[in-house]
Amino acid sequence: MGAELLGHARALLGDRKADIGEVRFLAERLCESLRDVLRVAESRGARLPVDDDSQVDTGGGADGGSAPGSGREKT
Repeated sequence: MGAELLGHARALLGDRKADIGEVRFLAERLCESLRDVLRVAESRGARLPVDDDSQVDTGGGADGGSAPGSGREKT
């Protein structure tokens, strides 16, 4: 449904003749879709095990390095 909604959004936003009612309807559907995506992401994230002893490296350290696997590691 998300891909279909995005396709419709692209088409509608590219149509200079689209009226405010159509754009508003689209915005409401996009908000509903985003709400559902966030709900699923939070639900899945809540089920992940948490290891208090591990440190998460975001790659933003003082040495300017990047996260492993990002393709931008310092050599």
